[in-house]
Amino acid sequence: PLFSNPVIERTLSHEAREAFFSALVSEEWLDKGHRKCLILWHRIQDWAGIILNFVKDNGFEDSVMTVEEIRSGIESRGTELHGIDRTILMRALKILEQKGKLAIFKGTSADDEGVKFSV
Repeated sequence: PLFSNPVIERTLSHEAREAFFSALVSEEWLDKGHRKCLILWHRIQDWAGIILNFVKDNGFEDSVMTVEEIRSGIESRGTELHGIDRTILMRALKILEQKGKLAIFKGTSADDEGVKFSV
């Protein structure tokens, strides 16, 4: 609906849509056909910083949380993390894992993946 107007029977071509999104997105295409992308209002590195601030502000240093608790738990209500896209959150968590700030633990399903903070 964003790129078509049935009243005048016009639709933006795939190439034009791609050009539009390419102006917004840098290297965040989710597929090779450039039909799915992430549009970020913070860089992934900035999201990592937001997570660290969340952990410090709430006293979660040396704590364990599930990924879902970070995205939709009581603690995240009223923060930018509440409702964050899972793909964005996982990318930011992986950056922090590489820096030694946390460890990600795989669960039996995506809903029970855990994060052990060591800030």
